[in-house]
Amino acid sequence: MLGQFTKGKTAVFIDGANIFYSQRSLGWKIDFKKLAEYVRRETKVVELRYYTGKVGTLEKQLSFIKMMESFGYAVTAKEVKFIQTGQTLIPKGNLDVELSLDAFRLNGRFDTLILFSGDSDFAYLLHLLKQEGKKVLVASTRNHIARELLEQAKYIELKKLRDVLQIVKGAGYPAP
Repeated sequence: MLGQFTKGKTAVFIDGANIFYSQRSLGWKIDFKKLAEYVRRETKVVELRYYTGKVGTLEKQLSFIKMMESFGYAVTAKEVKFIQTGQTLIPKGNLDVELSLDAFRLNGRFDTLILFSGDSDFAYLLHLLKQEGKKVLVASTRNHIARELLEQAKYIELKKLRDVLQIVKGAGYPAP
């Protein structure tokens, strides 16, 4: 399915935090090994990148990052900050700037960008890439896709990829 919407060399950039919440809405989890295999089958992948926050040296998170790297993802991880709002500590591990800068810096390597995120902060990046002649796609869920992204890119509903991407229960993947 994805292949019909891409042209030439393809870069895949995944906003881990945004996709984490999309999976909650979907009610199923993405098997990132299957995702890597799927985009390799469907497109000419030259970049496969995953961006995530992490908390110290939590073994589950480190295992997840190592697993993602073993699937061929270049992982960018940044320490999560905790922001005090009243009595509540809110975790903040935003990597939007890193993802955007990497995508723009590397845009000479690809013809199509597939962004797995629904965050409106990426609308300007998609706009700039389109000005550079790039084809842009955004994969997300209806509950987590900003209107600004829909205006800039071809939308791929993750729900339609369930049969290809859903994690099989008992696969033993560590949580992100």
